[in-house]
Amino acid sequence: MSTAPDNAPRKATPSDDTLRTAGTADYPPAPATGVSRTRERGALSVNWRALATSALVPLLAIFTALVIGGLIILATGASVVSAYTGLFAGALGSPQAIANTLVEATPYILAGLAVALGFKCGVFNIGVEGQIIMGSLFSAVAGYAIVGVPGIVHAPLALLCGMIGGALWGAIPGFLRARTGAHEVITTIMLNYVAIRLVDYLIKGPLRDTTSTAPRTPFVQESARLPYLFGADYRLHFGFIIALVMAFVIWWLLNKTTIGFEIRTVGANPDAAQYAGMSVTRNIVLAMSLSGALAGLAGAVTILGLEHNYKAAFTGGYGFDSIAIALLAGSNPIGIIPAAIFWGALRNGAGLMQLQSGISINLINIVQALVIVFIAAPQIVRWIYRIKGGEDRQVVFSRGWGG
Repeated sequence: MSTAPDNAPRKATPSDDTLRTAGTADYPPAPATGVSRTRERGALSVNWRALATSALVPLLAIFTALVIGGLIILATGASVVSAYTGLFAGALGSPQAIANTLVEATPYILAGLAVALGFKCGVFNIGVEGQIIMGSLFSAVAGYAIVGVPGIVHAPLALLCGMIGGALWGAIPGFLRARTGAHEVITTIMLNYVAIRLVDYLIKGPLRDTTSTAPRTPFVQESARLPYLFGADYRLHFGFIIALVMAFVIWWLLNKTTIGFEIRTVGANPDAAQYAGMSVTRNIVLAMSLSGALAGLAGAVTILGLEHNYKAAFTGGYGFDSIAIALLAGSNPIGIIPAAIFWGALRNGAGLMQLQSGISINLINIVQALVIVFIAAPQIVRWIYRIKGGEDRQVVFSRGWGG
């Protein structure tokens, strides 16, 4: 067997130390005594203690936010028991309440995945709101304008159009960031306003349903509508199944594919990624496009499964709430599912809480804000409850922010 001479040129590859410096969480560290995550038959064993600790911090953050919310309720003179009983009953107190909570959670799951995917690549996609709007419009137009197509083709086609609309709107700031250095926080915020005003003009002008007094598009065809899972009374539609499937797809993409490894490496350390031969520009544009596609799908399932037309300001701030959901889940695609359901439960139960206790529905916004504070600063939770050890979950935000 012949071997290459010692002085033969070799392809430049990053050393183990370089990749460890990159900060890629899934890159295995050097074996050490007492480390429970070791290679066994090509796979990594799970450090269950660290996993439990990482799950405990967000749970305690939610608990602490609810306790402080209870103190605020007491300060107003209302009953804490009545308020939280109403909140629980409105969110989970009956099969119909549970179904409505899952309906609220459906776009949150997809929008949270959109934000988390951007975080993984080191970009802060604040433009999810605008991407949801564009995806909603694309799917609504495909839903009512395409006629004579069977449902098995029409519904997937309308969903695909929604994903394309969101992907195009997400690719713009991704391209500007990768090629010109324009910060995606600024460009995505501006594109949110562009999307809002553009769609407002379209549904009040060229795309308006002339048979309606309210500004909206025509209703989508029956063939484009997503079926209800348990009948129209429960409102829970097939979009919830799509959202669950996409969570596992994104987990698989990020953790089991070369594309996902490159996205995570670029997010952890773009210099190390470039040294390893990865295209930073391509991965940023790809991540923003995929993020936009997920956001567009969030809008599409809402239009095709619930609203059946696009009307003014229907999104209700899904894009901005999704940032908090991604933070609560630590950008873990599977963790986004319970985080989104929690957010949907707060939204769905707020109405009954207000009726039973007489307090303002805005208390829910206060609880959500407190959850975000404790998630963004986990050391506060660790200090309050004397939690020792474990590493805080890292969310890689866009580099150069504030610079």
